[in-house]
Amino acid sequence: MARFLIPLLLLLTGQAVAASDIVIQQTSVKSRDIDVPIEIAMPAGKGPFPPVLFIHAKRGIDENERKHITELAEQGFLVVMPDWQSGRMIERWPSEHNPETELDVEAAMDFLIKHPKACKTPIGIVGQSRGPYYAIRLAAKRGKDIAAIASYYGHMQNPNAPEPDQLFRAAPEVFQITTPILFLIGEQDFELRRMSGGRAFYALYERGVPVELQYYPLARRAFDFRADQSPEEKIATKHARKRVKDWLYQWMKLDKKGHCK
Repeated sequence: MARFLIPLLLLLTGQAVAASDIVIQQTSVKSRDIDVPIEIAMPAGKGPFPPVLFIHAKRGIDENERKHITELAEQGFLVVMPDWQSGRMIERWPSEHNPETELDVEAAMDFLIKHPKACKTPIGIVGQSRGPYYAIRLAAKRGKDIAAIASYYGHMQNPNAPEPDQLFRAAPEVFQITTPILFLIGEQDFELRRMSGGRAFYALYERGVPVELQYYPLARRAFDFRADQSPEEKIATKHARKRVKDWLYQWMKLDKKGHCK
């Protein structure tokens, strides 16, 4: 399969600027009869590097997601981001959840695990919005392969579940997994999203699963990439990026320099 190397930062025109040592590779992986586009953010150096799967939100992929995976790579992580929409020609902002896309995300996880520059350790997952739902589904299925999850304003319920489940219950996977989870959410996010994350936090805590919930005062929906970020949201973003780094370092058992032990 074709693979393209794109130095970052990228201009909106598609031209490259040599402004970083981070490189993004574009390729695809096979998921049954679907070619799933993936992007790989490669840290500088020889590696091996701690592996992180980045699962985007239903809004799709644009320069915000590429900036995020670049930041993770600058922290030393080898990041794979599958595009679970375009391979199946799913338009941006789908309301319903397509379970077949879970296979596409899992195929990308397998690619990451086998990557020659990835440490041979359980991976970390960073997800946004709907992304963490994919993460808990993977953790319920393949928990031994996943060291930790970081959830940016994640939905902890099946988007296709009926209204009573959305309002009053966390997803069944929350009661099955043992993967450590860090929840990050703005206090002004949608009430349903805060309720979903809150119920998941209590359910995990009661079962002894390592879990932390970070609320950000004055932070709105998608606080970490809003075009109209307030000064408080910019600080929240900086804090969240470090919290996620520290969480992954802890549960992926990295040394102080971010190397796999």
